[in-house]
Amino acid sequence: MSGYAFRHKVAGNGGRQIFSIHMKGDVVDLHNSILRRADHNVQALTAIDVALIPALAIRQLAADRPLVGQAMWYETLVDAAIFREWTLNVGRRDARARTAHLRCEFALRLPVAGLGSQSDYVLPMTQEHLADALALTSVHVNRTLQALQSEGLIERTKRVVRVIDFAKLARVGDFDDRYLHLDRIQEVRRPRRN
Repeated sequence: MSGYAFRHKVAGNGGRQIFSIHMKGDVVDLHNSILRRADHNVQALTAIDVALIPALAIRQLAADRPLVGQAMWYETLVDAAIFREWTLNVGRRDARARTAHLRCEFALRLPVAGLGSQSDYVLPMTQEHLADALALTSVHVNRTLQALQSEGLIERTKRVVRVIDFAKLARVGDFDDRYLHLDRIQEVRRPRRN
């Protein structure tokens, strides 16, 4: 309902990998209403307000109201698309592209949640959080952010990010927003004509 959380797992050596960031309006772990047991952790990134819905109630709601069930299925599919993109990001992009890609994603997701604009937003992630999301060290994240800033693509102060040139940042980050399926959200928000 408010605040930020992140999904992660910890490896046997103690290293943490962050898989996703969740914000106001996201349904976290809807898939576990079917699986019944999580294989990962969800942790608050900031102070949060959440609504806990029993798994049985979710399954019953999906069965009783097919359109609600379809919306939950859609939410799960978008969550999976973001997960695949994050896997590609850490598996096949260099540090500069990874960092630019993540900045572009939040420049589009946060305004949809009412948490900023495409050009200015607050992302309450430390460099340690960013490192765990990007599979880099904190030092490498710091250097990469400084490089993006010196190239005139972003400005940052603490947790505030200002995107100076989104198109160029998107090219650097190999960013294609189709995986976010934001066009579908805009369709739903448009008033229907009779």
